[in-house]
Amino acid sequence: MISVEKALEIIINSGQDFGAEISVEEIPFLKSSGRILKESIFADRDFPPFNRVTMDGIAIDVTSFQNGQRSYKIEGIQPAGSEQISLKNPENCIEVMTGAVSPTNTSAVVRYEDLEIKNGSAVILIDKIRSFQNIHEQGKDEQKGTKLIAKNTLIGAAEIGVFATVGKSFVKVAKQPKVMIVSTGDELVSVDEIPLTHQIRRSNVFTLVSLLEKLHMPSETSHISDDKFVLKSTIKGYLETFDVLLFSGAVSKGKFDFLPEVLEELAVQKLFHQVAQRPGKPFWFGQTATCKVFAFPGNPVSTFVNCLVYFYPWFYKSVGLKMEEKTAILSENVIFKPNLTYFLPIKINYRFGHLIATPINANGSGDLASLLKADGFMQLPNEQNEFKKGESYPIVTYK
Repeated sequence: MISVEKALEIIINSGQDFGAEISVEEIPFLKSSGRILKESIFADRDFPPFNRVTMDGIAIDVTSFQNGQRSYKIEGIQPAGSEQISLKNPENCIEVMTGAVSPTNTSAVVRYEDLEIKNGSAVILIDKIRSFQNIHEQGKDEQKGTKLIAKNTLIGAAEIGVFATVGKSFVKVAKQPKVMIVSTGDELVSVDEIPLTHQIRRSNVFTLVSLLEKLHMPSETSHISDDKFVLKSTIKGYLETFDVLLFSGAVSKGKFDFLPEVLEELAVQKLFHQVAQRPGKPFWFGQTATCKVFAFPGNPVSTFVNCLVYFYPWFYKSVGLKMEEKTAILSENVIFKPNLTYFLPIKINYRFGHLIATPINANGSGDLASLLKADGFMQLPNEQNEFKKGESYPIVTYK
């Protein structure tokens, strides 16, 4: 049995590089939200690309205003989206619309709200106008050639907008691993079945599907009965087809927990089995040349914890993304005597700018309903058994 820290180190160091050139794909930019960018994005021209009018009104040569002029003959109109026109007489003005290019020979825009227009002339009603008032100057935000988005950025709405602005209709992103999520056990029935008294519905696989969807990662699901021959033949095909297998169940010491034995017979290299933690102690992890195997215990809270604590960091490392580390402050004293790392279910609140973790009462690793009350888990180290109110410890969250 190994420590949580050692287990995580082994998993992280085994990370497959889905950011390598061979694992990069090019997709339409509108399909890229939630994916990991695998190229840097540069400004193809100045931001904004011209002196852009920011208010409807008139454009003038500000020098004339400074010389005391207040009434201006309207010489023309500059709509948004039309080619730039020029002010021919510095004592005249041009009507301009928001988003239009500022006409040449003009240096300020006066809002309609600050004008009175009569008989083809505009009278300015305010006493102060500065140069480039209500004009967003060319290149003020970013200049052509500036790096706007770095490689290995998680793509969101802001990035989508920049892709469109610079004309990146297709972007390079890290490929998503092909994932199969497998449940085992003859006691499990499908969601739409009415279970007999000795049966329960499959739920862990769908919890895992949902946790992976938070990573914008598609997955497939399967169920295999407690038959060693069927288990072996089915898993053999999965190992050849998928990049990652996630199992829930059949890794403990029961007489029908065939999974570790089957994986060994299929030449899957075992990197560890059993971690000094609660919940999730019977966790099995291994690999082939092309597939990682995460075999989580079958209890629902164990599956949940191990996915957050081990699979999430593995995925982030594999796509070149840094995972945020969070801590919280205990709201009350906790005692945990076993010499194990304890993942304490917690409810998170913000208080005076700090994350406060309140322990949630749960009835062991089989208490699926306790996950509804909690927001995450606090990692309490095995070196101590008393944890004081006000102390800070690492947390993982799912809400």
